[in-house]
Amino acid sequence: MAPPPSGAIAGGAPFSLRSSHRHYGEKVIQILLGSCALVSVVTTLGIVVSLVFPALEFFAEVSPVDFFTGTVWAPLFDPASFGVVPLLVGTLSVTFWALLVAIPLGLGSAIYLSEYATSRRRVVLKPMLEILAGIPTVVYGYFALTAVTPLLRQIGIQVEIFNVIAGGLVMGVMLIPTIASLSEDAMAAVPQGLRDGAYALGADKLQVSTRVIVPAAMSGIIASFVLGVSRAIGETLIVLIAVGQQAKLTFNPLESIETMTAFIGATGNGDLPTGSTEYKTIFAVGLTLFVITLVMNIISIRLVRKYREVYD
Repeated sequence: MAPPPSGAIAGGAPFSLRSSHRHYGEKVIQILLGSCALVSVVTTLGIVVSLVFPALEFFAEVSPVDFFTGTVWAPLFDPASFGVVPLLVGTLSVTFWALLVAIPLGLGSAIYLSEYATSRRRVVLKPMLEILAGIPTVVYGYFALTAVTPLLRQIGIQVEIFNVIAGGLVMGVMLIPTIASLSEDAMAAVPQGLRDGAYALGADKLQVSTRVIVPAAMSGIIASFVLGVSRAIGETLIVLIAVGQQAKLTFNPLESIETMTAFIGATGNGDLPTGSTEYKTIFAVGLTLFVITLVMNIISIRLVRKYREVYD
């Protein structure tokens, strides 16, 4: 006896795997989830629009060449000078010192939690480490100003009251939980078979951790580094309180400087008339900061994809 044709039952009546009832609830949930996904896109577009138009008005009054190559930043003086290079150098200088602390300590913490710590120690240490991420940044700023700067002077480092190194070191401590947590999650996702294979070949725990696990989790580790850099570049209160507001073109970490975020935070709360050239500098600096962060994210995505192609 031949089997019934596809789409029919033995009695000859057609059948379908689809439900005869329309699921309106699923359609509503799909629309809600899609709307949630669009929130980030709409927010980003709103930020870009709010920055671009005032920035274009600023560049219509101030030459972009003078803005991006000038070495004197004094928009509130007469005559005014709009060279953003000192702010850019100050931002990169603080970020450098922050990463000098955060990357080795954060990655070292991640390796210990992933490969060395027992489950009982991990349950205790990881939440304690992540408590640092919950401390308000204003507290970090005053800690750098009132505790770290005097400590540096006591050990013989003659820093100014507001200085780069105190703010950078404390910012690095603030970034440790971010790098450590994301890196540890990436290492925990590495298949156990890679560890077992390395141990079977005679490798010790240090070799397995640094030569097998870290390279295999490199995509997640790079992502944690980039997130740390983005947070350091975008941090405001720590640099505003501890680093100072003197826009100087210097790489000396013992001196006071001004970062891009500190300028935006301080100037935005001032009494500048809306629509003036001085007021529009806020948007020009903000747009520059946005572009820098965007370029960093694009580079990080390419790096993450590259390492994923190697280790997946």
